[in-house]
Amino acid sequence: MADYLRTLFLHPPSFRGFDGGAGARYQARREIRSFWYPTWLAQPAALVPDSRLVDAPPAGLALPDVAPLAREYDLAVLHTSAASFAHDVRVAEALKRENAGLRVGFVGAHVAVQRERALAASPAIEFVAGNEFDFTIQEIAQGRPLAAVAGLSYRVNGHFERTAERPPLENMDALPFVVDVYRRDLVVEQYFIGYLLHPYVSLYTGRGCRSRCTFCLWPQTVGGHRYRTRSVEHVVSEIAQARRHFPQVKEYFFDDDTFTDDLPRAEAIARGLGRLGVTWSCNAKANVPASTLKVLRDNGLRLLLVGYESGSQAILNNVKKGVRLDLAREFTRNAKALGIKIHGTFIMGLPGETRETIEETITFARQIDPDSLQVSLAAPYPGTALYQEALERGWLERDELVDAGGVQASVLGYPHLSRTEIFASVESFYRRFYFRPRKIFGFLREMATDAAVCRRRLAEGAEFVRFLARRHSSA
Repeated sequence: MADYLRTLFLHPPSFRGFDGGAGARYQARREIRSFWYPTWLAQPAALVPDSRLVDAPPAGLALPDVAPLAREYDLAVLHTSAASFAHDVRVAEALKRENAGLRVGFVGAHVAVQRERALAASPAIEFVAGNEFDFTIQEIAQGRPLAAVAGLSYRVNGHFERTAERPPLENMDALPFVVDVYRRDLVVEQYFIGYLLHPYVSLYTGRGCRSRCTFCLWPQTVGGHRYRTRSVEHVVSEIAQARRHFPQVKEYFFDDDTFTDDLPRAEAIARGLGRLGVTWSCNAKANVPASTLKVLRDNGLRLLLVGYESGSQAILNNVKKGVRLDLAREFTRNAKALGIKIHGTFIMGLPGETRETIEETITFARQIDPDSLQVSLAAPYPGTALYQEALERGWLERDELVDAGGVQASVLGYPHLSRTEIFASVESFYRRFYFRPRKIFGFLREMATDAAVCRRRLAEGAEFVRFLARRHSSA
């Protein structure tokens, strides 16, 4: 085996409780403490022997904890985001102060679409990777000259150079299992998602999404709009490996943008998981037919995370969601009839939002009544069509996507609807959905049957109320 640079993969510390790892759809501090796995960092870490992955936020690590690590490594690869970039630059500079010879590179959707701008932020950053960076980072760790590595922008002699683009990875089975890195470097109990059983493990079975949603970050920056998938056997083998590594894990989550983009494959994976006897969940579009839902349910599916986004068909059309509300209602009824739980996600402030469409969306959510939901503010991430549209039409009223505490900020304003009204609609949405007798009694029934769930829901409930109070005071 060729010698590799001693390599540190780091999701840096930034805001307290910040869920911005390389698996989070929205890089922000959420209503309830939550952490996704840093899968996009774990994947190249699996390609670099004797590397180490440090995920600072879930581990509760601050800058004084991670800076001294620089002395032990030759190369540091930091995953960054639009929300945390300024913090992450300071971490890179601190690492360089500890070890002047350390080579520091940034990866992630935010810098992939504006590489030279990222390099200009600090001389501490030697290179920035674009798009899929797994094998890009492996080649750097092997000691190849940066000029010979595809998919890079890098600093040389006071100016920036850019290499040829790296083509998308087609043989997804060439990627080694991330669960081996999870076992080596992470503590699964530190990862929480309110609607998933605890502890859980998440990973990807493919990259890319066929949908063209204008707001969605990953397909427009690093994943693309073709769904490139691992083989059924490869996926099932990794879950079998994960079961051996983590006998305590209660649920597996497939974080593909839309796991149900390929229905025959989804059914085949489900049958393989059924033979393993595991409980699992995934992202889905609100158009999965009842016949497929039944196959998935019969083979261990517990929950679907569904991006409904809005109760206004006009808004869904504006953002190219590709879903009809009548079919979304039918899908939801079918899933509920099969006993499949649904966590619905909604977005306030998308193009076309009005006071009337806000009311339509809240009414729609109460009618379809998912088991739980998440309400986000429209976030125009650089590299997305929504960002470009907001710039061109003068909707972007502030640049910072999060506030001083890392919580999502309202940044889009329209002539007919202010960003402060959009911000306030999130709290109203949550209160009108959750503070209903049927929802409260549902949670009480769930808590009465399981002491561990009871303790968790009480803690989450208190955290949720504190979150609403903080939002109200900062509005």
